[in-house]
Amino acid sequence: MAQEDVFKKLVSHCKEYGYVFPSSDIYDGLSAVYDYGQYGVELKNNIKKYWWDSMVLLHENIVGLDSAIFMHPTIWKASGHVDAFNDPLIDNRDSKKRYRADVLIEEHLAKIGEKIDKEIEKASARFGNAFDEKKFRETNQRVLGYQSKIDDLYARFSKAMNANDFQELRQIIIDNEIVCPVSGTRNWTEVRQFNLMFATEMGSTAEGASTIYLRPETAQGIFVNFLNVQKTGRMKLPFGIAQTGKAFRNEIVARQFIFRMREFEQMEMQYFVKPGSELEWFEYWKEIRINWFRALGFGDHNYRFHDHTKLAHYANAATDIEYKFPFGFKEVEGIHSRTDFDLKQHQQYSGKKMQYFDPEHGESYIPYVIETSIGVDRMFLHVISASYREEELEKEDGTSDTRVVMKLPPFLAPVKLAVMPLVKKDGLPEIAEKIIYDLKFNFNCQYDDKDSIGRRYRRQDAIGTPYCITIDHQTMEDETVTIRYRDSMLQERVPVKQLREIIEEKVSFKGPLRKLQDG
Repeated sequence: MAQEDVFKKLVSHCKEYGYVFPSSDIYDGLSAVYDYGQYGVELKNNIKKYWWDSMVLLHENIVGLDSAIFMHPTIWKASGHVDAFNDPLIDNRDSKKRYRADVLIEEHLAKIGEKIDKEIEKASARFGNAFDEKKFRETNQRVLGYQSKIDDLYARFSKAMNANDFQELRQIIIDNEIVCPVSGTRNWTEVRQFNLMFATEMGSTAEGASTIYLRPETAQGIFVNFLNVQKTGRMKLPFGIAQTGKAFRNEIVARQFIFRMREFEQMEMQYFVKPGSELEWFEYWKEIRINWFRALGFGDHNYRFHDHTKLAHYANAATDIEYKFPFGFKEVEGIHSRTDFDLKQHQQYSGKKMQYFDPEHGESYIPYVIETSIGVDRMFLHVISASYREEELEKEDGTSDTRVVMKLPPFLAPVKLAVMPLVKKDGLPEIAEKIIYDLKFNFNCQYDDKDSIGRRYRRQDAIGTPYCITIDHQTMEDETVTIRYRDSMLQERVPVKQLREIIEEKVSFKGPLRKLQDG
């Protein structure tokens, strides 16, 4: 099945099973805004807990913060967002669709890279164990040709982005015959800039109102509270401040479901370090963060680093961690060495010193900052994309059946276990309800007694419930139940009194966190 079709099915599945709904659905929705349903909000909260605990619990020198969405408007002038928070946009005259020019070029580069991958895949199948990929890349003329195209285009693209040369960006699109995905034509407008911040007014009267902005990122709330946290927490460098919260960007090119939205949630950590040590810490946090993703068990080969073509005005190093979505490798987290730009700017605009006094060296200076920034919604899409499966199962009569299953990591699953009486009589529902009562203080449990047991299993598979507990007549005799495992569909008989211990071991956050701590 084509990956585009898989993604469409995934989007449909999210709505059908209570994960994600279009916002204002009864009014035909609101573009690029979504609501999280009863299972979606649980998964989202579990993702945030996994991130928060991995930052704040596992690092004694990282603490939390929750800053306001509304902030003094001068903050956004100091940060550069008022003047420089823009996207280079281009329109196709035939389809009337608008695109980010840099994304069109990056996707074209990715397509050339896919041609190299296909050549390598064919050669690997032909030569088997004797295949030497490194030598093939260095000697195969077709691969070398593709790589040369990538290198030349990348150099040209990088130069144009760093120079903000919009005419050159458009010329790159024309020269490489990049077409509109909708119309298939190359009838492009000029490239223009568009500021992404939402503006609103604060004040009791129209005459006395002042323009403020919905924050486009959570980072600035951390920077302006740097000294508050440092002094009240008696923090010594290096130390970090972590925050989760909503941010807002007026994305013109919002697409690919919840991958790019106008209202979204971020998980950011700003790590303050001594000037001169920032690049070492940059490498340190690259390793820490990619291991956080790998611990989910979705395959190490599905992640990669992608260094930025254009460095932001505040950065001296930047990279993205990319995951292989059904629509290709895309960013799931950004890691940036922001230098001392933000604190220095806020010191200048506020007139307040933003310096740290180093007691060991008896000197004051503005710290440098390493940022790790991850979108909760994009991470959510990553998790469900990696977990969604359609499996062909062979039945006893020789026919086949398809089950749709969400193979979520158990500690992230919205519902940890479903408790099912085999029949709705003979005292079985009462036993099921007692088990639910005993376990609901530890786990998110669900009682399910509708339809046949097979249909109930399929429903829980589609939700992503890792464990199903079935109560039958034998339970009344020996106080044992059947536990059925989602991924393998295997079943085993276990004592009721051991259920809490068995489930706890499998769904606790302790396991993944220990894995991160132990490296």
